[in-house]
Formats: sequence, C-alpha cells, structure tokens
Amino acid sequence: MILVTGGAGYIGSHCVVELLKRGENVVVFDNLSTGHIETIQRLQKIGSNEQFKFVKGDLKSCEDLKQLFNMVKIDAVIHFAALSQVEQSMREPYIYFQNNVSGTINLLDVMVEHKVKYIIYSSSASVYGTPKNLPIAETEGKSPINPYGLTKYTSEMILKDYDEKFGIKSVALRYFNVVGANPNGLTGEWHKPETHLVPKILKSLKDNSCEFYIFGDDYCTKDGTCIRDYVDVNDLILAHLLSLEYLRKNNKSDVFNVGTECGCSVKEIFSVCQAVTGKEISYKIADRRIGDTPTLCADITKIKEVLSWKPRYTIAQSIQNAWTWECR
Repeated sequence: MILVTGGAGYIGSHCVVELLKRGENVVVFDNLSTGHIETIQRLQKIGSNEQFKFVKGDLKSCEDLKQLFNMVKIDAVIHFAALSQVEQSMREPYIYFQNNVSGTINLLDVMVEHKVKYIIYSSSASVYGTPKNLPIAETEGKSPINPYGLTKYTSEMILKDYDEKFGIKSVALRYFNVVGANPNGLTGEWHKPETHLVPKILKSLKDNSCEFYIFGDDYCTKDGTCIRDYVDVNDLILAHLLSLEYLRKNNKSDVFNVGTECGCSVKEIFSVCQAVTGKEISYKIADRRIGDTPTLCADITKIKEVLSWKPRYTIAQSIQNAWTWECR
C-alpha cells in the first residue's frame, strides 16, 4: 500500500490517478484544508474499495498518523501535504513551520516506528532563493528568501538525517512551477482562493471576473517580468513514479530538479492564455511582491540521466488541458 499525503489536492490527486492506473494500492491521507472531498469521490470511482482508501487526518496529529499506520500496512510514502503560498508564509511563518516541518517530522517518526523505508518528498525550487547560476543545478547554493522555501529546505535536511540514523531512503523532487491538468478531465487545479497565475487567469476569463496585476515589470529579464520554469503536472507525476521505481531498485536517497529548462515570463504566459482561449486579458502593472525572485529555471541534466525522465508537454498543451478542466 502506498500512502499519498495530500492526495485530495492538485498534484497529489494526479499522482493517485496514475498509481491506481498502474495497479498500485493507495491510501490517501488528507485534512481537506486545501484539498476537496469531491476529488476523493472522483478517485473512488477509479479504484476498488480494496485498491483505494481515504483517511481524513492531519500531519500535525501524531495520533492521526499512528491510527493510519496501524490500520493499513504501508510500503512507501509520497508526501505532498504542505502549505505552499509564499506570500502567506511571509505573513504567518509559524504555521508553515508547524505544518511543513513538524508535520514531516511526525510522518518520519511513525515511518521509523513501522519500518517504512521509502519516501518521495515534494520539495521546491524555492530552496535556491536567488540563484547565482542559471539554469539552476541541484548543486546550486541553498539560500531561501521566504519561510516557505526555508521549510522545504529544512525538511530536506531532516530527510538526510533520517537516512543516516534510521535508513529511511528518500527522493526529494524540487518542483519548479507546476501547470496543467489531467488530459481526460479527471482532476485539475482547484484552490480556494486561487493564487496560482495560470488557473487564476483561466478562471477569470471563464467568468469575466477579474482585472489582473503584474507585480513588477522592471526585473532584469527579457521583458521586465518574472521568469519561471513551468512543468506540466502529468510530467511531474511521471517523475514521482520513476522515483518510486528508483527507490525500490536502488535503495538510495537522492534529489532532483523537475522542470523544463525553458523559462516563460509572466507576459508570455498571458499571451499563451490569450491564444488558447481566444480571449483578451486586461492587466495593470503593480509594485513588486516581497519574496519574488526574478528568474527560476531548472537544469534537469541529472533527472534525465539518472531517471531517464524528460518533459513531454509544451506550455501551450498544459494551458489547453487546464482550460478544458476549467470549462468543465
């Protein structure tokens, strides 16, 4: 049985879909603070009662975790559950450390108790802060510039310690910006409120409900707006599945960037959204946001060589799938 924490959320639910399609047995553990029970109900239609289980619980509760691990025999963990809004982490850093760091420690402790040896951890490109070298390789210095990034890097260091002391093997995947939806419309990005750029644009175009602000057009980039590396959620999930195979085969911890090596500026994302939807987007320029890095773009040489992974979706395909999801 594979435990997927945060499996009712955006990325976690996509992972559950693929695991079930591959015949894996899955238990989702989620407190539904940002995930949705409707997503769980859709997932239940894919797998049988024996293949898929849902347990509502919180990583901050050791009792919830102990009950879960006593209920089902878990062989590996894919750990998505985390708070992930940079701006919120600047305002309320304590809840990020409670949830993202303390919650991860609680999970690892119960894994030790039940002799579960494999975990795939959802890390972030935010661990790099403002990089000195582009594209960013895994060896780049780690200098997070916001509490969210710091919680991710702290958790990576904790994973390393648990490997050395308890033999828990981990793969930490440092995501760049995730975009897209399941091509068959089973699941997609759904936050309340929506804070991510692409779904926020698409939702507003569908509802004719929003005028956009671009936060800063004076960065040292090709058009003055921030550049991010957008990786499709389906490609990202493939990286998780390959990481699971890697752990089972090699019993060795590692860390990988997951991106495309191709950065898109905010203005370029607006242009692709307009092309996909055929609708015009109105926006104004506002001041920079605290904590934003001008450019984040991945060097993915390592994951291509070690896991034989490479991105398959273009940004236009990703946004088209996201638009189809939003319209449905």
